[in-house]
Amino acid sequence: MALGSALCAACATLLIQRGLQRSNFYAGAWINVVVGAVAAWSATLLVVPWHAYTWRAVPYFVFSGVVGTAGGRLFRVLAIQKVGAPVAAAVNNLAPLVATGLAILLLGEHVTLPILGGTLVIVAGTILLSLSGRYVGFRVRHLAYPFIAASCFGTVAVVRKLGLSTAGPLFDAAINVSAALVASTAFVAASGHLASLRCDRKSLGWFVAGGIAENSGVFLILLALGFGDVSVVIPIAGTAPLFVLLITYFMPREAARLHWRLVAGAVMIVLGVMVLTG
Repeated sequence: MALGSALCAACATLLIQRGLQRSNFYAGAWINVVVGAVAAWSATLLVVPWHAYTWRAVPYFVFSGVVGTAGGRLFRVLAIQKVGAPVAAAVNNLAPLVATGLAILLLGEHVTLPILGGTLVIVAGTILLSLSGRYVGFRVRHLAYPFIAASCFGTVAVVRKLGLSTAGPLFDAAINVSAALVASTAFVAASGHLASLRCDRKSLGWFVAGGIAENSGVFLILLALGFGDVSVVIPIAGTAPLFVLLITYFMPREAARLHWRLVAGAVMIVLGVMVLTG
């Protein structure tokens, strides 16, 4: 299930990239959140009994929805557009590093040898990714977008953990994505890009498929966490960048952009995250 989650995440990244070829990141991010909201509420209404709707968790997941889901997915789609699917997937995988760093700074957790070793490997991998920019065709400053996305996802990890102590994951996910949908719509409207949400049928198909793949991956990782330890599930689910590289290799137009620095950097980030969370 954890490997299936990684594969779904990889497919979602590549499907969104295909949709961006004929559309824009505003439409890609917003449609992704809409699909998530429909899926989460459908599952919640079908599976979760009414008495399990615990509203005490709402503040936690409203915050995580606005910062993590809305902000994170917006910058994730923008990252795919600016630096490509392999690089975006690799850098987005740094969310556990952000969460660990915040836990050390804010919660007083201690720096251990795996944390230090994993961080050093991740830094080395990130340097290789930045060096691959001129060969792959992106500007180094555009790496800020996947870093911001990873920071959004990592920042809300502690908040989501607090929320999950008061309610079940399906109801929490529905509240989370609903808040994200409101925040995403408000952002697009406030920035004057409501017209950008229009896209042709082909792009819409790619974005909807990407949203289905992404939310299927989230569902699979929740199932995996129900059967296995976090220390096992999270590193396996974090192999999504490797699936992106593998699938990209068999895509003629994209395979030419797979420079060795990019591949090595992505692999090192995955290994670093495994050491960090293992």
